[in-house]
Amino acid sequence: MYKKILNNSITAVLTGLLICASGLFSMGQAVTLRMSTPASATDQRSIALEKVFAPAVASFAKYEAHYNGSLIKQGSELEAIASGDLEMSITSAQELAQFFPEFSIFATGYVHQNAGHQVRVFNDSLMDPFKAKAESELGVKLLSIMYLGRRHVNLRQCRDEVNVQTPEDLAGINLRMPGTDAWQFLGKALGANPTPMAFTEVYTALSTKSVDGQDNPLPTVVDAKFYEVTCQIALTAHLVDLNYVAFSKAVWDKLTSDQQAAVQKAAIDAAESARQIQLQKEEDLVSFLKEKGLEIYEPNLAAFRSHVQKMYLETDASDPWPDGVLDKINSLGN
Repeated sequence: MYKKILNNSITAVLTGLLICASGLFSMGQAVTLRMSTPASATDQRSIALEKVFAPAVASFAKYEAHYNGSLIKQGSELEAIASGDLEMSITSAQELAQFFPEFSIFATGYVHQNAGHQVRVFNDSLMDPFKAKAESELGVKLLSIMYLGRRHVNLRQCRDEVNVQTPEDLAGINLRMPGTDAWQFLGKALGANPTPMAFTEVYTALSTKSVDGQDNPLPTVVDAKFYEVTCQIALTAHLVDLNYVAFSKAVWDKLTSDQQAAVQKAAIDAAESARQIQLQKEEDLVSFLKEKGLEIYEPNLAAFRSHVQKMYLETDASDPWPDGVLDKINSLGN
């Protein structure tokens, strides 16, 4: 009898030790954070997440990046996070607006003024309802905001022919803009005659004077060599483009408070790293383009901002925006 009791006790202890060990092993397992993005591995956002985010969470998470839409088709990342099939993505305000129309305000001309303004807006309490809705209804937590760059007006005419200071100066200018209704509306709001055209046709259209200009960030002007067929760039900064680092709320809730803090800080630090790289790149490109002979100058941004915002507010484009949010955003500007 004593031997049987002893054997049972030993079995119970061993079982308990195995269960304990199993629990400890489970706790020590790294969480796999799959990132799906349409960006390439050399994109500044991708580099920042690889070099800054991944090492900062390596003690408890394995960051696994999938580029060029190779894991999840572009535009389907948020749905994949919501269904539990993905842990992270880089998303845009336009994509979020497909689920929550109020997010369209952050994809609108002259809402964000610069990179610093983007951060102040994202960190302000005005964003709380937007973030809460994405979490509660889509299971997506927005960790940080990434700066993509500013879009400017790039014209083939020189400044003595067209000197862009206010929207009135763009009257009659055939400005190539992307073909969607939202882009065409922005072109009209800028004061130009927006002309829809495939990006691949823009260089030829500028060289043959089929269009007067195009709008894009400076890196695109350089990459596409538009500086060869244009004469000036008015730094209108009419759209300060952005992405958000999106994270699975279900995964977030399983992390410890220390791990959550580490993930949050890592996302903020990665976004800041990418932001500084992009800002420096833009500054360097101004010098490069001036060396190529382009005239580069800043117009009356207050006049453009007032005109563009007025046009949005006078149409149904602003209907989804919560009352007072645009005023709060403006108040955080310079």
